[in-house]
Amino acid sequence: MGPERAAKDFFSRYPEAERFRVTLYGSLAYTGKGHLTDEIILSTLAPKPCEIVFNYEEENIPHPNTLAIEGYVGEKCIGKLTYLSVGGGTIQVSGEPAAEGGDVYPFQNFEEILSYCREHNCTLDQVVYDFEDGHIKDFLLEVWHTMQAAIKRGLTAEGILPGKLKVVRKAKTLFETVDREETPAQMEKRHLCAFAFATSEENASGGTIVTAPTCGACGVLPAVLFYLSRMHGYSDNRIIAALAVAGLVGITVKQNASVSGAEAGCQAEVGTATSMAAAAVCRLFNAPADEIEYAAEIALEHQLGLTCDPVCGYVQIPCIERNAVAALRALTSAELAKVLHGTRKISFDLIVHTMYETGKDLNARYRETSEGGLAKNYKVS
Repeated sequence: MGPERAAKDFFSRYPEAERFRVTLYGSLAYTGKGHLTDEIILSTLAPKPCEIVFNYEEENIPHPNTLAIEGYVGEKCIGKLTYLSVGGGTIQVSGEPAAEGGDVYPFQNFEEILSYCREHNCTLDQVVYDFEDGHIKDFLLEVWHTMQAAIKRGLTAEGILPGKLKVVRKAKTLFETVDREETPAQMEKRHLCAFAFATSEENASGGTIVTAPTCGACGVLPAVLFYLSRMHGYSDNRIIAALAVAGLVGITVKQNASVSGAEAGCQAEVGTATSMAAAAVCRLFNAPADEIEYAAEIALEHQLGLTCDPVCGYVQIPCIERNAVAALRALTSAELAKVLHGTRKISFDLIVHTMYETGKDLNARYRETSEGGLAKNYKVS
């Protein structure tokens, strides 16, 4: 999503360009083929010709996901911009101030959000309604409909996912398998995993999904919401409130750390998604704000150090299974927080800070380069 938006932005600035040259650096270079980065750039700039360069050597880059775009008329370069893809589809132009809508919220961290709730005697989702524009509920309803549609498509799809890994789609099998030795509770948890597989497989095959907070972690939050909605028949308004709270958690991580696997490992992607989902679960159960915070903290704390090692750069192995496991973990985190929130020692803000420090300390091979972990050790036949 980030590279596509970068290409669109550059074209809007230099529509007179006759051809383009795009250089991918860092993780975008290493995983560009597997993430279909080159294909989306080419299709976005088509029908004008575009050369894609994969630069694996340059280390002095402003962000692990960096790309430079040049526009030419004849042999003359009429413009060059460097873009940073910082996670969840967000881009920044190097040397320019961030321009994505400005600051909507006046808070620097989650503790300030909680203080606002205490001062105004309101729930966390009300914070969102207070500061976003009047269309936020309509937007969140669209998000919920998109999540449901992705799951439903994924549960009926069969075949092999795109790419040389030849991964078989498993969501339909997980959902439809009948096991007479299985308890109802076990079947329900398997269905939860099927919902996470369905969304992640849609992502891996180019389907429309919701970044929550990223494409690679898109299966966790939708699976949990869909699972609980089926079980309890929650209204759209209840789901919207849960999505609003999940969004506050994601914003806090993005503002104070990172949601980019290239910058901080998969703890920043699936770890954040698990926190968002755990918070959403608590909101659905009408939990107080401190319980919601504790659930989000538990979910992230116990994924510290989680590496980002997609095999061949595809968001398939280990990403799809990891989304399913994280969905289960989100429920467990919410269950623990319900009983133990009065005894907690660690704040969500502290764990976000710790996650970012941990991510920076991770060897670059384990930050979405496909040079370490499973990506290094699994041999594609």
